[in-house]
Amino acid sequence: MKKWELKLRRPISMKLPLLFCFMLITLIPLMVQTRFLSSYFRQSQIEESMIEAQNQCLILTNKIKNTDYINSTINNNFNQALDAEINTTADLLNGRIVVVDSSFRIIRDTFELSKGRTVLIEEVLKAFDGETFTRLNKEKEYFYVVQPIYGKREKAGTEGADIVDGVLLMTASTENLTRVGERIMHKTGFLQLVMMCFVAAADLVAAVVLLKPFKKLQQQLNTVAEGDLDQSIDPGIYEETRAISEAVNQAVGKLKTLDQSRQEFVSNVSHELKTPITSIRVLADSLMGMEDVPAELYREFMEDISDEIDREGKIIDDLLTLVRTDKSAPDLNIASLSINTLLEQILKRLRPIAKKRNIEVVYESIREVTADVDEVKLSLALSNLVENAIKYNREEGWVRVTLDADHKFFYVKVADNGVGIPDEFQERVFERFYRVDKARSRETGGTGLGLAITKNIVMMHQGAIKLQSKEGEGTTFTVRIPLNYIP
Repeated sequence: MKKWELKLRRPISMKLPLLFCFMLITLIPLMVQTRFLSSYFRQSQIEESMIEAQNQCLILTNKIKNTDYINSTINNNFNQALDAEINTTADLLNGRIVVVDSSFRIIRDTFELSKGRTVLIEEVLKAFDGETFTRLNKEKEYFYVVQPIYGKREKAGTEGADIVDGVLLMTASTENLTRVGERIMHKTGFLQLVMMCFVAAADLVAAVVLLKPFKKLQQQLNTVAEGDLDQSIDPGIYEETRAISEAVNQAVGKLKTLDQSRQEFVSNVSHELKTPITSIRVLADSLMGMEDVPAELYREFMEDISDEIDREGKIIDDLLTLVRTDKSAPDLNIASLSINTLLEQILKRLRPIAKKRNIEVVYESIREVTADVDEVKLSLALSNLVENAIKYNREEGWVRVTLDADHKFFYVKVADNGVGIPDEFQERVFERFYRVDKARSRETGGTGLGLAITKNIVMMHQGAIKLQSKEGEGTTFTVRIPLNYIP
């Protein structure tokens, strides 16, 4: 794997992308605003200069008209004063003023470069028709104003319409205005840098403050990870941290339940394994403490010891079975099997036990069912249900086993009219070593692991088991398992 791919997989602090987003949101608009203001200022200055140039040119054209500057050949004081004013206006506007007479000849040029030359450009021609122009050339950084100069004479046949004697053409550079804008940008650069630093610092503080609830949540989770399951997780002020806190609290609650269940399981295992050994030791000590023990009493004690050993072996076998069914990756030998035949075999094996207590076992098959199951494990699970229905039943009671199916699942219902299970105990009957009536369970040889094993096996087959019971009236267990097993 390439180095850059490894770097991408390394976790990074959430502050970095959050700070980056804040910088984009704050600094970019700040830079754009500065550029916009600079451009707006430059454009405003140019527009003001163009308006000022129009006004000054209009004033000059009126004075040229009143002094008959174009048609006058005498260099009188009025003309000298007007020449000076034209020069001053051109200097103030940082431009050049050209006056053209009716023969398109330049009679006045403030730069003294084109005097006497003929000008035949579109704007001058249109100005002789009475039009006024103001144009801006952004690429070459200048603008020009073209205004007609009217004479004192009127057009023949047209009342009130003056004749255009000439044209005033003024060009002015906008380069200085651009440089002014650039100088302003340079002078405000330091201020902009300071503002950027301030904004960056504010963004960093905002990122830290916004992530503070997540930091607090992380510290609480670290405490939980160290083993303190009683640590409460503060939901915080954000919807996200609240959702995370609720999920973690649920997980911690399940961990506490599992930890408590594990402790109870270890305690129960120790107790269940110790009880038969204690009984065996008491019986053995009693035999050893007696002299000339009668053969009948000796045989009775040895039978009790044998029963306790069988009970110990059954507990160990059930524990091993429970461990095997507890694996996250179940070891199943799946094969297509007739569930009808499997139930007939189970009931054939258990009917003699029911007959001893005059309990009637009834089997009802609604339809033929074939499913993908592990024969050995499913046989153990269903046997536990039927055997419990027989053991915890009254004399001359009944047990009814029903098999049915639909297009997806098959259902096995085991019902009895026995002692039933009180409502307050029904949620715990699938717990390991849990007994509703401990004394009765020991009398019947129960280990308290049968229903836990049954539930695990049903879950391994991706099925479900449901309990319905009423104290004194009986109990019904319903098992639902898919017809087709999909790993």
